[in-house]
Amino acid sequence: MNEYGDGTSPRRRDAIRRLIRSTTVRSQAELRQLLRKRGIVVAQPTLSRDLRELGLAKTPRGYVAPDGESPAFAPVELRTARLERTLCGFAVSVQAAGSVVVVKTPSAAAQPVARALDEATLPEVVGTIAGDDTVFVATPSDRAARALARRLLTSLQTRARPAGA
Repeated sequence: MNEYGDGTSPRRRDAIRRLIRSTTVRSQAELRQLLRKRGIVVAQPTLSRDLRELGLAKTPRGYVAPDGESPAFAPVELRTARLERTLCGFAVSVQAAGSVVVVKTPSAAAQPVARALDEATLPEVVGTIAGDDTVFVATPSDRAARALARRLLTSLQTRARPAGA
């Protein structure tokens, strides 16, 4: 079974997040069994890496997300604020192009913007692709792309205004 590059990683990590939120999981073996019941077979080293990358901590009561530190578990307000800070720090322009939104950044800054967009879990965002200085944001429709572009531009303009302006 190929556990790399086959598209199962996001599905598996999403299942892990949901399980940790909904039930007490005390060990990796228990988590592997719960995942297997959902049709997800994962090797222990891969599961260990997933837990580490999701920022989960093992406590005496089971796995938990440490105080909202993991972006996947952070409250919506924190994820939105991170997205706004990241956009203000890196976005140069935002433009809808069909069902895609194109976010231009300085060189080497596209990855943090794409990650912030992914972690914000905005309903208009289907997924992102980051190059060096450009992020392509897939949306379900032209209309969703225009709405997302307006939303991102509003965030940029709101955060860029000096206090009291």
